[in-house]
Amino acid sequence: MKRTAAFSVILFTAAVAAALPAAAQVGSIAFAVKATPSGGVEEPVRGFPFYLLSRSYEDIQHQADAAFPKPDMDAYIDTLDASKELKAWMKKNKCVSFKGEDFIHQLHPADVMDVPEFYKAYLATNAGDQSVNFPKPKYKESQKAKDPAKYDKLKADYKEAVRHFVEANPPTIEGIDLNLASIDPSEKWQALVKKRDPEVRRRTLELAQSKYLVARVQTDLDGEGFLSGIPPGNYWLSTLDVAASVGDVHLRWNVPVTVRPGETTHVALENVNAVEPAPPSP
Repeated sequence: MKRTAAFSVILFTAAVAAALPAAAQVGSIAFAVKATPSGGVEEPVRGFPFYLLSRSYEDIQHQADAAFPKPDMDAYIDTLDASKELKAWMKKNKCVSFKGEDFIHQLHPADVMDVPEFYKAYLATNAGDQSVNFPKPKYKESQKAKDPAKYDKLKADYKEAVRHFVEANPPTIEGIDLNLASIDPSEKWQALVKKRDPEVRRRTLELAQSKYLVARVQTDLDGEGFLSGIPPGNYWLSTLDVAASVGDVHLRWNVPVTVRPGETTHVALENVNAVEPAPPSP
């Protein structure tokens, strides 16, 4: 009996000794979440779900995005009711928007003169401006039938004068977009692109909550959370695409965290390390 009892003690001791190194290989994460509204007082974020991911949520979004090819911009441009010159310009510049500073900065005097729609909009913007010495046309539409050769010559001379003017005065291109609003195809393009957004979001959440999910926890009444038994490595503490609302602030987090063997990593989540701006919660 004594030998049996002693043998059992040895086995128990051996089992405990074998378990200790394994237990020492994992770590834990203790985190506290607080948010501060504009002009307000810091508050704990209570009862909010947090996910420990093995990959950044942003990277997961990129992976999901790649799974759903974007519409072909060149094919979309081909469907537009536009001149061949304008279509060529859009394809070359990868641009289907005719508004804003980005568009204006892409325009060169040669573009204004060579693309019929841009030339027409440029004339509409500047021809009636009395504050600049803008060229005046010497041809009249009534001449077109009476003397077409003279009409064509005077019209060509006028266009050349406009070319010299725009080359000498590039700032006069600004404002041209106001006269292109009626043919701007960007809204229809954006609507086409956004059709895939629900699928990309669904796939992102699916990957985040399955393939890349390590652990999940909800903060307590003090806005704190604890994750134990986490293998050593690099992770991300994330709220996925759901924002925590405190007053007038809406915050998400996607914070990198390193777990070391046998240690507890402490993380403070605040406004300063949140992801902003957050998209609207569904």
